[in-house]
Amino acid sequence: MKRIIERIEEEAARGFESAGFNPKYAKVTLSNRPDLAEYQCNGAMAAKKEYGTAPRKIAEAVAEALADSDVFSEVSVAGPGFINLKLKRTFLSQYLRDMGNDGELSLNMAENPETIIIDYGGPNVAKPLHVGHLRSAIIGESIKRMGRRLGHKVIGDVHLGDWGLQMGLIITELHERRPDLVYFDENYTGEYPAEAPFTISELEEIYPAASARSKEDEAYKAKALQATHELQEGCRGYKALWQHIMEVSVTDLKKNYKRLDVEFDLWKKESDAQPYIPDMIQKMKDEGLAYEDDGALIVDVASESDTKTVPPCILLKSDGASLYTTTDLATIVERMKLFSPDEILYVVDKRQEMHFIQVFRCARKAGIVSDDVKLSFLGFGTMNGKDGKPFKTREGGVMRLETLIDDIDAEMYKKIVENRSVRDKDAEETAETVGLAAIKYGDLSNQASKDYIFDIDRFTSFEGNTGPYILYTIVRIKSILSRYREEGGTGNGPILEPASDGEKTLMLQLSRYNEAFENAFAERAPHRLCAYIYELSNDLNSFYHETKILSEENEEQKRSWIALLDLTMRVLEDAINALGFSAPDRM
Repeated sequence: MKRIIERIEEEAARGFESAGFNPKYAKVTLSNRPDLAEYQCNGAMAAKKEYGTAPRKIAEAVAEALADSDVFSEVSVAGPGFINLKLKRTFLSQYLRDMGNDGELSLNMAENPETIIIDYGGPNVAKPLHVGHLRSAIIGESIKRMGRRLGHKVIGDVHLGDWGLQMGLIITELHERRPDLVYFDENYTGEYPAEAPFTISELEEIYPAASARSKEDEAYKAKALQATHELQEGCRGYKALWQHIMEVSVTDLKKNYKRLDVEFDLWKKESDAQPYIPDMIQKMKDEGLAYEDDGALIVDVASESDTKTVPPCILLKSDGASLYTTTDLATIVERMKLFSPDEILYVVDKRQEMHFIQVFRCARKAGIVSDDVKLSFLGFGTMNGKDGKPFKTREGGVMRLETLIDDIDAEMYKKIVENRSVRDKDAEETAETVGLAAIKYGDLSNQASKDYIFDIDRFTSFEGNTGPYILYTIVRIKSILSRYREEGGTGNGPILEPASDGEKTLMLQLSRYNEAFENAFAERAPHRLCAYIYELSNDLNSFYHETKILSEENEEQKRSWIALLDLTMRVLEDAINALGFSAPDRM
């Protein structure tokens, strides 16, 4: 379906053309004076130069040409030549009938679907997920779902950190604690045990202990660096330990991501890119892009137009070790080879922006990607506590993600039980559903690049711009539709012309769904879709409070309102599914 604003612009263009002016000036926007009109056109101001005519005269001529419009009930001129537009109620109701009959709810599927890889999540193995991992998972998942909803092939990759010093630290600490393990026997040639010699809890204790010791004990750190090197060189015992670490960690990670309703198509790792590094490095050397500087291998990526210093890309350190830059470049090589994507989007902490500027420039300079492949960086801000500092536990430590989810669920359970709207046996499941909405909407409703305050009390409120408020609106509609059926109501009406200003406001907001959704995805901005459903929920609730829906005696009018509520519910549920959460039947 065409966006409603496109239909409006087509009609405005007819007015300009009929009045003898170029239809290119018929650009329409939402009115900045909604008390006067719903839309406005400022094209007469722009047409003044071409026609040498006062903008007001141009606007008046266009308004006169549109006097018989099937789209506008009123076309008026204000000030020096602003054209104010009000929609005919018949036009608006027909647009919503068409929208209701459209299986895609007016969303336009991509004419040329793209393959888009989204790199999000990015946890390190052997470490528990903490609140710092929340934003990447939530934002990346929503963009993935939005893209798929519009028909694109979107591939989500968790991109695990599994190949750095943390592996050497864990292996070294295990060696210190349990030197008798067969993995450390250089003469062992048999099969290694199928079961890991540690649990996830033990693993999560081992790493921070090893990390802390390495900062105080140089000899210990040297052993860890050597273990890392030997692992990367293919040491058989260390590779077997690494495999155990991966299996135990990934099982735990999947369990926690499932609680967030986040799913990855690929569980690729830094180590998967290692086979691509030698040829990539050699090619850059052969082409004269990479050169040695103080023993390190680097590529210059600065540009004359840079307003800030962009350091060279370091591919190999002086000891021959690769870095994150090397791995990220090799991962792009792998992705191009396996998937030929049109875009690779990284959803990561905004403090990594310079790193990705270097990586993207190096990838283009080396011909790893062609000019028509988009490399995108979506940097997100910090999730802070009420004190404005990064979110911590009461004791001042980094909060585990599962602890945060448990706290939100407990708060939602308390409020739902107090509300007494859900039976005890269903309250726990409902609390989890609403709690997830509180977390995700609380994050996504903020512009990704900005820091925000994570306020459990506010995010779990049933009032204001929150996830529970959006869900409460959906549940309210479900309740009305259920009562309608219980009272013998069957089927929906056609949607009639709005009977009140409040109803028209709701219908106008519904008609803008495709524009809001498609723009939110195009800008990779979930907060814009959140803003839309919040306004739609407000408009629905205002309409509900001023309208006696189920007691309406005119059956045709009642059926029309039921159809309008049903369409609103479908739009809200479609939108929250794209954002990554769902609504219960009661709450």
